[in-house]
Amino acid sequence: MRFRDTFDSSSPSDTSAMSVTRRRLLARAGALAVLGAAPALGPAAHASAAPTASTGPVRLELPRPTGPHPIGVTELHLVDRTRRGPWWAGEAASRSRELMVSIWYPADRATAEDGPRAPYMRAGAAAVFAAGAAKILQVDQGAVDWAGFITHARTGVAALSRGRRLPVVLYSPGMYNERTLDTTAVEELASRGYAVITIDPVHEAHAVEFPDGRVVEPAPGLAAIASGVDRSRAALEVRVADIPFVLDQLVVLARGGNPDAGKRPLPRGLGRALDLTRTGMFGHSLGGMTTAEAMRVDGRIRAGVNLDGPLGYDWTDPELLLPVARSGLDRPFLQMGAWLAVPSGRLPHTHEHSPSWQAMWHNSTGWKRDLWTEAAEHNSFTDYQTILPGLAERLTLPQGLPARMTGTVDPARFTTSRRAYLTAFFDQHLRGRHQPLLDGPSPLHPDVRFIG
Repeated sequence: MRFRDTFDSSSPSDTSAMSVTRRRLLARAGALAVLGAAPALGPAAHASAAPTASTGPVRLELPRPTGPHPIGVTELHLVDRTRRGPWWAGEAASRSRELMVSIWYPADRATAEDGPRAPYMRAGAAAVFAAGAAKILQVDQGAVDWAGFITHARTGVAALSRGRRLPVVLYSPGMYNERTLDTTAVEELASRGYAVITIDPVHEAHAVEFPDGRVVEPAPGLAAIASGVDRSRAALEVRVADIPFVLDQLVVLARGGNPDAGKRPLPRGLGRALDLTRTGMFGHSLGGMTTAEAMRVDGRIRAGVNLDGPLGYDWTDPELLLPVARSGLDRPFLQMGAWLAVPSGRLPHTHEHSPSWQAMWHNSTGWKRDLWTEAAEHNSFTDYQTILPGLAERLTLPQGLPARMTGTVDPARFTTSRRAYLTAFFDQHLRGRHQPLLDGPSPLHPDVRFIG
C-alpha cells in the first residue's frame, strides 16, 4: 500500500482492498496536522509548539498571516431543502442536505479585538479527530491538545467598512477532510482583503460538528464503495452540487438576508461587503477536482486553482477524465502539482505527464499556468506542510513521516510561496491587477518551476 493511500483518502486511486473499518480510521486522521493556535510566529516560520507544562499536551502555532487586515470569522449552518442527503449517507439520505461553512473576512480594525479568538474546531469534532490522529501519529491520545487550538481570527467582529467590497473565494478540501485543512492560505487571503468561504463535505469529512452539538462522521455507505473510482465519482457529484447552493446562499446574505438555519446573529456589515461578481475558488486534491467541475457547471466562478488534484476519476487512466477535462475552461485556471504515481515509479504531476491535466491544458482557452515543485509531496499544498515539522519538534513521530507526507521542501519557504502564488492569482483575475509573479520563475520562490 502506498503512503498516499494510507494518509490521504482524497486520491481516486485508493486501494479497493482496504477494509471499510480501516478506510474510516485513516480518513479520520486526514486533517490531523492542520491545526494551529495563536499567537503566531513570524510570517515565514513553520508551525511550532507553544509553551506547555512538561507533562502537558502539545499545542501548535501556524504562521501569522502577512496581510494588512485583522481577520474575522463566522460560521453558517445551511440547509438545502431542494435536495436530500447523498444516497450513501444511510438514514440522512432521507433528510434535507445540510452543510457547515465558515466565512473568513478582513475585519474592521476599530472592533477587531472585541471578539474572542475562534477555535479551529468545535470540541465534539476535536474529540473524534484526536482518536484517529493518535493512532496515525502513534502517540497517546492526549499528547496533542487538539481541542485547545485557536486561529488568528476573531468571532463576531464587524467586517471591513469604509465602503470597500470584498472579492469572494471558495475553498474545498481533499477527500475525507474538513474545511479547516488550509487555514494557512485562507487566513492569508482574508488578511489581504478577500472573503473566503470554506465548505465542509458533510457525510464525507471525518468530523463535522453542527451548532446543536451533533458530530457527523463519514457515512459508512461511502467507505463501503469498493472501487476508488466509484467512490470518488460519488463524493465529487455531491460536492459539485453543493457549490451552486452555497453561492445562492451568499446572494441571500449579500442582499441583507440571513441564510443560517438557526438565524444566529451575523457580523455587522458582512453581507453588504461581499462582491459576488468577483468570485473565485481553490481546492486541494478532490477539492481541486471540485473546483474545476464547479467552474464548468456554474459560470459565476471566474477563476480557479487546483492544488495537486487529478482531473480524472483515476490519477492516470486517460479514459476516466472528468467532463471539465474534456471540455476545458474559458476562464483562468492555475494548477500546482507535486508527483504522479505510475506503475514504473513516479512522474512530475504536470500537464506534460498527467493524462487528465494534459487534456485540460489542451482543451482550455482561458488563461492557464502549470507550476511544479520537485521537492514537494501531495500534502505540501495543505497545512500539513507547516504543522508536521512542529509536531516533530516535540513528539516522536513514525520514522520519516513528515518527509513522506510533505517532501523535503523547506516548510517555511514553500508555505510563503504557496501563499504568494494563490494571492497573486486571485489579485490578477478577481481584482484586475497584473502580477509579474505569474509571468515566470522568481528567485524569491526557487522551489516553484513554471511548466507552462
